[in-house]
Amino acid sequence: MTQPQILDQDIRALQEWLRAAWQQLADPSLTAFGRRELRNQMKQCNADLRAHLKRAAELQPRQSAQTEHGFAKPEMRILAWR
Repeated sequence: MTQPQILDQDIRALQEWLRAAWQQLADPSLTAFGRRELRNQMKQCNADLRAHLKRAAELQPRQSAQTEHGFAKPEMRILAWR
């Protein structure tokens, strides 16, 4: 596997973990201490996810020339019929 694929896999795993943690946080049987610990873990996971997303953005090739022209006004001609 290449580095971008591994990074993508890690990002998806962190997102899935956060999704499950939010569901677990809604559980009424969770104690106050358990909630606090889960929120602390969620904060750390969120920081890791942001770092992974930043690294993934840095690995993407620079496509500034393509994106500049991507939203440019298209060239159009008006044809008149006589």
